[in-house]
Amino acid sequence: MSDKKSPLTGWSSVAVHAGHQQDPKYAHLVPIYASSTFVYDEAEQGMRRFSGKEEGFIYSRWGNPTFAEAERKIASLEAFGLTKNGSPFEVKGILQASGMAAITTLLLSNLKSGDKILTHYSLYGGTEEIITNVLPALGITAIIADLRDLNKAEEALKKDPAIKLLYIETPANPTIQCVDIEALSKLAKQRNLIVACDNTFATPYLQQPFRFDVDFVIHSTTKFLNGHGTAIGGIILGRDLQFMKTKAYVMAKTLGGSANPFDAFLLINGMKTLELRMDRHCNNAMEVAKFLEKHPAVQKVNYTGLPDHPDHKTAMKQMRHPGAMLSFELKKGLQGGIDFMNKLNMCVRTVSLGTCDTLLSHPASMTHYSVPKEEKEKYGITDGLIRMNVGIENVQDIIADLEQALN
Repeated sequence: MSDKKSPLTGWSSVAVHAGHQQDPKYAHLVPIYASSTFVYDEAEQGMRRFSGKEEGFIYSRWGNPTFAEAERKIASLEAFGLTKNGSPFEVKGILQASGMAAITTLLLSNLKSGDKILTHYSLYGGTEEIITNVLPALGITAIIADLRDLNKAEEALKKDPAIKLLYIETPANPTIQCVDIEALSKLAKQRNLIVACDNTFATPYLQQPFRFDVDFVIHSTTKFLNGHGTAIGGIILGRDLQFMKTKAYVMAKTLGGSANPFDAFLLINGMKTLELRMDRHCNNAMEVAKFLEKHPAVQKVNYTGLPDHPDHKTAMKQMRHPGAMLSFELKKGLQGGIDFMNKLNMCVRTVSLGTCDTLLSHPASMTHYSVPKEEKEKYGITDGLIRMNVGIENVQDIIADLEQALN
């Protein structure tokens, strides 16, 4: 948290001030510590730091003052307002070079050969790739089930005692499906499983998975936390502080997926406007979803803010707002998607999400290109599916661009 003595009671106050420590040279904002290594006053100090008897920075792959502020700020946001045994809830974060680096650290620090993961349909393409194409070579396999159905989740858990980790992503990419964090976490804890949640789409402003007893939270900080598309990054946050300081930290620094000071600096400053941006993103998304729902060229709209979405109640139970992400299917399939994307004027044709401008992508041929067609269709990723990051522009301009492209 902030080193200021007065408690921070508002979400934006935490986003602006939490995690900041006064710079020794009295810089207003945390400097970009662009140094690969750090020096010692004496040889004995170096010995104390390497042995862990003294806290301090050694080498930027192992930690850096700019990283540390970003880690503290995100941890404060995820834990804001939560308590444990009457005391403020604490989590620790490790900043990484990307969301995938954070996911890799999570998986490899918690799993060994023979272990299994239980997860669900419609995950981010990179996550899908690591659990299906990378982990099996290490003897770690995934069981995939429709975790929106709690009976199926419980059945999978009962059937296979080798499951050690429950991995969820909600809302999921790109179908915007939501799973019940609290109910799934409860099922997992009955069997002493580890629970991890990718909170990238929601951000801690809209959803705090630690509230529902999960063990780890993952973010691609590239997205809404940074908010401006200027830097790649990721973070793993854990409630077991000792595990995070030891096993997770050793795995992170050994794998080498460390962040860099400039990207961390951009992330810190991007987060200060997170509440303001998310409110606008979310309000715009609701209006866009209502427009698309009524358009004759659109077959289906995936947005949990719409009352007829199958996961509407789940989203409303655990999220402050349904969010800024949606997807929709065009009636004319692949060719309809190509024609629509080519006609866009203001809205941007690109992958990724979380930026101030409205971004649209075609998952089947872009983010989920490597996923077999039959698997994509099983997950709801059809040839006509368009994923949309609704930006903070005037919503009338967003809708006008969509309308002319659809027509």
